[in-house]
Amino acid sequence: MIEPRRAQDRGHADHGWLNSHHSFSFADYHNPSRMGYSSLRVINEDRVAPGAGFPTHSHRDMEIISYVLAGALEHRDSLGNGSTIRPGDVQRMSAGRGVRHSEYNASQNEPVHFLQIWLLPERAGIEPGYEQQHYPESERRGQLRLIASHDGDAGSVRVHQDARVYASLLQSGESLQYTPAPGRHCYVHVARGELALNGDTLVAGDAAAIADEPVLLLSAPGMAEFLLFDLA
Repeated sequence: MIEPRRAQDRGHADHGWLNSHHSFSFADYHNPSRMGYSSLRVINEDRVAPGAGFPTHSHRDMEIISYVLAGALEHRDSLGNGSTIRPGDVQRMSAGRGVRHSEYNASQNEPVHFLQIWLLPERAGIEPGYEQQHYPESERRGQLRLIASHDGDAGSVRVHQDARVYASLLQSGESLQYTPAPGRHCYVHVARGELALNGDTLVAGDAAAIADEPVLLLSAPGMAEFLLFDLA
């Protein structure tokens, strides 16, 4: 079963400095039918104005992944980490028992566009942690590049959850397929472009919740950048 979820049905908040679309209930957007999918709790598509950002705030018991689409995002946290992430970078922060961090647009001239993803951890109260990896376009082009997994397979960032997250860039006419293990749930989020999934067309901001599908056939009529989540 594939359930398409359209971009226009997401929650939306425009604060001037921040333009955010929420795939699941978040902040002032509450939709009882969109509280998450398996262990996937949040996908926010955020655009932050030049020089603006999220001041220091707290998180607990959440696996937080940032995936930058354009621009540069500056990160600081109470663990002593400081970095700037750009397209191709993936950042994982395990909030665990509690962590404080800030996120700012690193540019005074250009906006930053990124996806903020939250996964529920396998247990509460883990040791907070941080990790960052770079996955060049060549590793994502025409294939599914594993960017996050429970065991840190293939150089992916490690998340404390039975989940595997893939990123892919497909050019016009390119296609691939994915075979989920029996009983797994999948979720596909289109970040840019247009993607055909088992014959259904998804555009930027669209997603699909997937269960009991033996094979996923993914192709790009034009171009597509997307994330695929394989969840317990």
